[in-house]
Amino acid sequence: MLRLIEIAERIAPMDDLELEIKRCIDAQGEVVDDASAILKRVRLEVKIAHQRLIGRLESMLESPLYKHIIQEPIVTMREGRYVIPIKADFKGQFKGIVHDHSASGATVFVEPLATVDLNNHWRDLQSQEQREVQRILRSLSAQVSANAEAIQEAVSALAEIDLILAKARLGIAMKGTEPILVGNDEAKRRGGPFLDIKRARHPLLQGNVVPIDIHLGGDFLILLITGPNTGGKTVALKTVGLLTLMAQCGLHIPADEGSRVRVFRRVYADIGDEQSIEQSLSTFSSHMKTIIQVLNQADEDSLVLLDELGAGTDPAEGSALARSILSFLIRRKVPTLATTHYSELKNYAHSVNGVENACVEFDPETLAPTYRLTIGLPGRSNALSIAARLGVPQEVIREAERFINPSESQVDSLLQQIQLERDRAALDRRTAASIRQGAEALQRSLQEERLRLHDERDSILEKAREEAELEIAEVRRRLRAAEDLIREPNPDREKLRQALAQVKEAQRHLEEKEPQIKGRGRKDLQDVEYALDRNFRVGDYVLVRSLNQHGDIVALWPGQSEAEVSLGNFKVRVRTRELVKTRGRPKAGKNSTDVLVSLPALSNPPASEIEVRGWRVEEVLPVLDRYIDDAYLAGMTTVRIIHGKGTGVLRQVVREQLAKHPLVRSFEPASPSGGGDGVTVATLAI
Repeated sequence: MLRLIEIAERIAPMDDLELEIKRCIDAQGEVVDDASAILKRVRLEVKIAHQRLIGRLESMLESPLYKHIIQEPIVTMREGRYVIPIKADFKGQFKGIVHDHSASGATVFVEPLATVDLNNHWRDLQSQEQREVQRILRSLSAQVSANAEAIQEAVSALAEIDLILAKARLGIAMKGTEPILVGNDEAKRRGGPFLDIKRARHPLLQGNVVPIDIHLGGDFLILLITGPNTGGKTVALKTVGLLTLMAQCGLHIPADEGSRVRVFRRVYADIGDEQSIEQSLSTFSSHMKTIIQVLNQADEDSLVLLDELGAGTDPAEGSALARSILSFLIRRKVPTLATTHYSELKNYAHSVNGVENACVEFDPETLAPTYRLTIGLPGRSNALSIAARLGVPQEVIREAERFINPSESQVDSLLQQIQLERDRAALDRRTAASIRQGAEALQRSLQEERLRLHDERDSILEKAREEAELEIAEVRRRLRAAEDLIREPNPDREKLRQALAQVKEAQRHLEEKEPQIKGRGRKDLQDVEYALDRNFRVGDYVLVRSLNQHGDIVALWPGQSEAEVSLGNFKVRVRTRELVKTRGRPKAGKNSTDVLVSLPALSNPPASEIEVRGWRVEEVLPVLDRYIDDAYLAGMTTVRIIHGKGTGVLRQVVREQLAKHPLVRSFEPASPSGGGDGVTVATLAI
């Protein structure tokens, strides 16, 4: 933000010049009449002269003297002067100056002598108008010239701000994030990946784009991507190249937060080919022309992208050349991403340090690419499967399968099995992560509930303590009243007896209240005996250790791993290892040293939705808080808040309040049929 302010400060205010230009020139770029008094006067005279000229010509058109010689009863213009079309045969009968002839020669365009002076006067006034307009424009230009340096600086600053806004709009449109830039020196010092892009998406692809995770650096400098045709290998190369250049241009990239991108001095790419009959370039030749430039110029501060390395020639020679090129690049420590179909290169990447395999995945059941990128495994070309899907006869496919080396088929089958096992493991990890997140959310919810119950307990105890203190104050007041009675001069025996009774009564109340104030609510129940029996049954009275609360078991899950415990009006699901069985319930009475808290059930539970549409913000917040509390106490799982769409201010306030409310687990807009963005559905932490 500070940077934008610094740029904006370079735009010097030029209010006087701006006002002068607006005074003289309108929105269409024309000089207005009020630009000067002279211009206003001249334009008025031009208008009057024009009206007189046209009026004179129209009167001649209507005159019966000229009706038979006029070709058409119209006034037209030739060479900037108003004329009348006259029949060529009668031009001698009409006195005037001939300015033009029609293409057929049947019509001549004549300026009547009677209007020559009017035409001249009108044209002279037009010339005066143009001279005054030029004078005004020269004056404005001189003022602009005097501020030329400030204007140029302002234009430069506006261009910078415009570029920054364009970058921001692009980032928003792509849902981009700010990458972490890694300098060349830092990349050489780091042990881990210097290029680590998470869930990257090609910025030009539309629709449901499959994101890829890709990294480079650390254990390997060269990543060799294999897999089927149309599987996304080339798109992966282009995605890395484009996102790298976007990051170096200061743009956000379409990837997740935390993506790291190295700043390369140069980026080389050999993608596609430039076949040319005119230049005698084949596919192989066009590739080699680019690769030669890469090999001569690329260094460890460059990024190299090579598509279909070694293609376009004999497979054996192309594979050998590709291995040699990769070895050259690894010796020069050049970060490289390459794609290939050669099996020999897959073995090369597996056996050479600094080179790693990757594959774009293929679904063997649907015979379609998944476009996901997996690092650590080579891919299968699946050429025969794709050919069969495209309609190649099965006879041709079966014969081709017989030509394939059996060992290669076994390797492909093994790779397919490894990929399936890897997919299952990834699915299991995602499932475990989802379960863990759910458990953590439940734990947080229970912890929050525990804290809330503790707060309520402390509040009740504090209130009881205050009531006891008030009672003790009353006792002391009665003692002082009895003492005053005893000290009266010459008290009678009856009054003395009454005073003694008041003193004894006050002492008894004081002895009862003071221990309650000192010992209330600080320890666990002392008159409840705890058992070590781990065999739980429905109806057992237990202590929930994590919540420090007692309750009854109302349900048990198979294997007694979990139980549902009723705590007053609340029910919680906890692991049985958190429970301790008790052999008795706490005794009520003056010697109890703990207070059990249970919230009263609501006699009138709230409705399932509340409408605050049209309310003021200060009215909504307290009502919404009370509504959520009441809904939670009533055991409701979800509620609807109807706030309307409008300007969006009320919707934002409601959702901000829900986001920080401890009893709200999550919230989302309603379905389109349920009100859409005008209604928010909140899920309570029941």
